[in-house]
Amino acid sequence: QVQLVESGGGLVQAGGSLRLSCAASGSFGIINAMGWYRQAPGKQRELIARELIALMYSDGSTTYTDSVKGRFTISRDNAKNTLYLQMSSLKPEDTAAYYCNTYPTLGVWGHGTQVTVSS
Repeated sequence: QVQLVESGGGLVQAGGSLRLSCAASGSFGIINAMGWYRQAPGKQRELIARELIALMYSDGSTTYTDSVKGRFTISRDNAKNTLYLQMSSLKPEDTAAYYCNTYPTLGVWGHGTQVTVSS
């Protein structure tokens, strides 16, 4: 059974930083990429960062949505089965629930971790 557990969210002032973690366990099968997603109130969940992890992409090629490019960094620790999202220069519009998942996504999601950025 696949399990994704996100943590590290909280309340932070604009301009601050947070590091999110995602502990993954279970049998995922073949995965090409892992990603961080977020869902703001009243909006659809969106992919904001993705890291290719298939063997052919062993250099960990990453992509980001324009709104977080240059401010957020996705990374992973294979030994710990953990995915990270380092967020800096946070803005109020980054306020959302943050989730990790494979890309394309699995049918199961974790509970997410809430990030609230005050102005």
